[in-house]
Amino acid sequence: MINRRTFLGGATAAAVLSLAGTAAATAAVPPPAGPFPPLAPLPPGAPERRLFAPLEQRFAPYLAILAGMVNDVITTDPATVGFFGGGWWRMPSQPYNARVQEHVYTLSWFLANRRPWNPYFSDTALRNRLDAALAHYLNLQHADGSFPEYSITEKSKAATGFGMGYLAKTLANLRQVDALPARRTEIEASLHQGMTWFLNPANPIWAHPVEYANQNASGLSSAQLALKLNPDAALNRQLRDRIEFLAANGQSPAGFFYEPTGMDINYNFEVMLPELAEIYALTRDRTVVAMARKFADWFGYNVVREPDGSGSLTYVATSSRTHVSYYDDVIPDPDRTNLGSLFVPEVPDLAAFFTTREDRAETRRQWAATPGPAIGPAKQDTSPRILAHVSCGEAFPSHGEKQASIRQLPYLRSSDFAVQRRDDELNQTYLYVRRPQLYLAGFWGTRPSTYVRGAQGLLWHPRAGMVVHSQQDDTQCWASVLPTGSPDARGTLDAAFAIGDRAWDGSRKVPGSAPVVVRYGLDSRVRTDLTITRDTVTRAVRGTTPLTEQVPLVLHPGDDVRFADGTPVTHGANARATASGLTIRRGGTTITIDWGTVLAATVTATEVTFLRDGARRLHVLRVPHPGTLTTAIRLR
Repeated sequence: MINRRTFLGGATAAAVLSLAGTAAATAAVPPPAGPFPPLAPLPPGAPERRLFAPLEQRFAPYLAILAGMVNDVITTDPATVGFFGGGWWRMPSQPYNARVQEHVYTLSWFLANRRPWNPYFSDTALRNRLDAALAHYLNLQHADGSFPEYSITEKSKAATGFGMGYLAKTLANLRQVDALPARRTEIEASLHQGMTWFLNPANPIWAHPVEYANQNASGLSSAQLALKLNPDAALNRQLRDRIEFLAANGQSPAGFFYEPTGMDINYNFEVMLPELAEIYALTRDRTVVAMARKFADWFGYNVVREPDGSGSLTYVATSSRTHVSYYDDVIPDPDRTNLGSLFVPEVPDLAAFFTTREDRAETRRQWAATPGPAIGPAKQDTSPRILAHVSCGEAFPSHGEKQASIRQLPYLRSSDFAVQRRDDELNQTYLYVRRPQLYLAGFWGTRPSTYVRGAQGLLWHPRAGMVVHSQQDDTQCWASVLPTGSPDARGTLDAAFAIGDRAWDGSRKVPGSAPVVVRYGLDSRVRTDLTITRDTVTRAVRGTTPLTEQVPLVLHPGDDVRFADGTPVTHGANARATASGLTIRRGGTTITIDWGTVLAATVTATEVTFLRDGARRLHVLRVPHPGTLTTAIRLR
């Protein structure tokens, strides 16, 4: 007869051979004997929106799917009793993936919290299946305290770091209603062993620099909560040491958090910052406040507001893991950034990036007034994180506080600066230039991942908003493209920086009395001189082969766009012409792109749109040439 652990280990031959190393932190945790009746469905019309307090509206969609999620917990197969089947959360949806089990928190919350709208408070069927899910979860823990994710033998930093937090929150819920006392003891032992592994300074997860810093932060916030429930002086000392270590080794001198060794808009703002905020909520730790303040300074250069107030476009071309290219000014629930708002009272520069408390109150009022019951999320679109942060509260800025913070954004506070943010150890240089008629951001050096596209990355005008917006795609980045289809932006671009005719190392802000010049190249095949003046960005390119200049333009439906020969460019459509330039008129602003000689050129509309209304659309201008060309973008 095949036993439970042999089944889990049998996912790969290597796992079977390593079976002795996959034992639980304590002796194998026995699954409950049952019975496992299904959880009853909600009555018609539930969840009824108006019954939910504003801050708890996030529970309504999960209440809508709770019966489906609970009833997908396997109860009939002895080898996988307790596995969250059904594919609700995380991939691979396999019995060895500990992250799939993180919804034990979701089940425990509904079991432990009495609300007028929660018919599952103290429900026996819910309790029994939660008990089985916890047993399966705990049985996945290795003897050293780590948990697996992508294979049974893996010692996953993410599965352990995030998992300890959900187990600690589940433990708190079970204590709240004095449920499953034996299982609670097993969770306590699991948390102790998990922290012993995670907080060990000799663990490779603490190598310098700390890669995937959000995962380390998750383990620290999880440990903070676990130690609040079960104090341990020695582990607490290790926790304090690791927080200091993360501050020194997990955050770049440039200000971003390493993902893995570069920045990532999504993970920095939506995962890392909330994890730090949870530590702050539990301790008021000054180290994490300093980390948040340093991050806010960097974020202000890389998330650029549209003049109409609809939202911000991000410097997505340098995101090393994900593609978040914009944030709307008003974001309704569910919003993964909520918890990060706890820093706003102490770090007011962050207020510019959060929905105001007035706007969030209005979106919640509208949600409650929407006819019909709350609708649950689809499979794989769920997350226990959305619910787990509710208990920490929120500190959204007022409308006035947000507007004051917006006025302090670097490119709005000043119309004349040039700064660099550098990580010399990783050979990364980020350039930000503000002149009266433009704001440009660029990146040079060693790319931290294959997603990143270097060189100049975005170009913004104070009245017209974003004009050029480089993406992470070879066909949508701002670059010179080789005959192979490879853009220079995909390579390592070493650069020399100058102010006028003087070399500039970026150690100080420089006003715009002289142009900023960046001379960079993709080995000997493509050399570029980028020159930024008060109203013009010029790229002089010299290649050893024919090239195509590629410029990803953000166009609005009301723009008047024409090639220099008069050929119109319709928003959302492709166009071609033989011309020496292109002009965009947007309101009172004129943007002229001039390549100085008559060449065949095209504009291709893409599927990429920005902000909730989707009106702004990316259109890619391409100008093939023999190998030498100077292109100037003038903004007036």
